[in-house]
Parts: sequence; C-alpha cells; structure tokens
Amino acid sequence: MAASKIAAPVLPAHLEETIRSIDRLHAEHRQNATPLQRAVDRMTTRLGRPGFIGVLTAVVVLWVVGNLLAAALGHRPIDPPPFSGLAGAVSLASLYMVVLILATQRREDQLAQHREQLLLELALLSEQKTAKVIELLEEFRRDNPHIHDRIDQQADAMAQPADPQQVLDAIKEIRAEAALVSEAADGAA
Repeated sequence: MAASKIAAPVLPAHLEETIRSIDRLHAEHRQNATPLQRAVDRMTTRLGRPGFIGVLTAVVVLWVVGNLLAAALGHRPIDPPPFSGLAGAVSLASLYMVVLILATQRREDQLAQHREQLLLELALLSEQKTAKVIELLEEFRRDNPHIHDRIDQQADAMAQPADPQQVLDAIKEIRAEAALVSEAADGAA
C-alpha cells in the first residue's frame, strides 16, 4: 500500500501574508541578535533540556562519591565533607544560569513587545475598517428606496472610528477608579 501525501491546506492570501509577516518578524529578531546573544540563547536552550538535570546530578554524585571514596582509601580528598567546594561551585553555576536565563528572557520580551505592537496596530486597523463598513452600510440603507429610512444612533456611533488616545485615557480613568474602590475596600476591612 502506497503512503499518501497529505496536501497542505490552501490558505486565503491575506492569511498567508499575515503568517509570512509574523515569520519575518521572528527572522528579523534572530538576525538582529549579536553573536553573544546567540551564544547565550544556545546555552539557555541546552540548560533547559531534561538531560541537563541528569548531567548535573551525575556530576554532583561523582563529586561526592569520589571525595568519600578517596577518604575511605586513605587519600586526601579534594573537597572533604561538608563539600564546601561543591557548594561554592553550585552557587557560582546557579548565578551564571540565572544571568543566562534573564538575558534570554529579556530578548524574548523584546520580541513579545514587537508582537504586541503588531497586534495593537492590526486591532486598530480592524476597528477602522469595521467603522467604515458600518458607515457604508448605513449610507446604503439611507440611499436604498426599498428600505425604510430611520435613525440608528448605535450604528452612527459605531461608524465613528475610535480615537486611540481617548481609549487609552478611558482605560486609565477606569483603572484609577477601580484602584480607589479597591483601596476603600481594603481600608474598610
């Protein structure tokens, strides 16, 4: 029996272009990384794999067993119990891992900010397009002799594109009011 190939779904052109735009955003983000940032990303990726836990555990076990075995065989151990050298090495390694993770997270946050900006711009554009469609439908309704003409205040309001600054100001005002209510509730408790 021959294996059949599953054809990739055919997407509408505007969806395909959107996917390509997002892919370009990610590619640009990768291309703008410095060699040091790329190295940090590779190291963080390796640290995040499950195998790293196994390697780390094996190193600690070998360190402890090696030092205990050396003492049992009458040799001077490199790091006798309570293994202060191991504790220092683990602390230093932890510090490096934290810095690597923070550096990687910072770069990922930059990408997330770019995506959020793209989403915001697309949302504003969609809102403007929707307002235009409503405006055109209302104009069509008013001009069509077969449709009873009436005033639709809600449609008139929705036909006006939102002013982003007014929306931002309203959000700030509502959040400030909510904070005051929350503070009053906390004070009463």
